[in-house]
Amino acid sequence: MTVYLKAFFVGGLFCVVGEALILKTKLTPARILVSYVVAGVLLSAAGLYGPLVRFAGAGATVPLTGFGHALAQGAIAAVQETGLLGAFTGGVSASSGAIAAAVFFGLITALLFRAKPKDT
Repeated sequence: MTVYLKAFFVGGLFCVVGEALILKTKLTPARILVSYVVAGVLLSAAGLYGPLVRFAGAGATVPLTGFGHALAQGAIAAVQETGLLGAFTGGVSASSGAIAAAVFFGLITALLFRAKPKDT
C-alpha cells in the first residue's frame, strides 16, 4: 500500500507544480512540458532522479520528467557502450518502445472515436 501512496504523492506533486506554473506564470503549457523533460534529463545526469525513481516508482517515471530521465539514462549507457555517437542515439533507442506505444494507441484511439469541434 505504501508504494501506491508514494507514487500518488510524488506524481501529484509534479502535477501541483505544473498547475502552479500555469496559473502563476505566463509560461505556455508547451514550455512547461519541455521544461519538465529538460529537468528530468538534468536531474538524471546529476544523479538525483534515480533515487526518486527508486522511492516513488511510477510516480516518478510516468510524468514527463521520467521521460527525460529515460532519455538521459539511455544516452549515458550508449556513450559507455559505443562512444560519442551514443549521445545522439542512446536516448532515442531507450525510449523508442514508449514512443511507439504512444503513437500506436493514439492511432487506435483516433480510429475508434470521432473528434468533435470545441465549442467556443
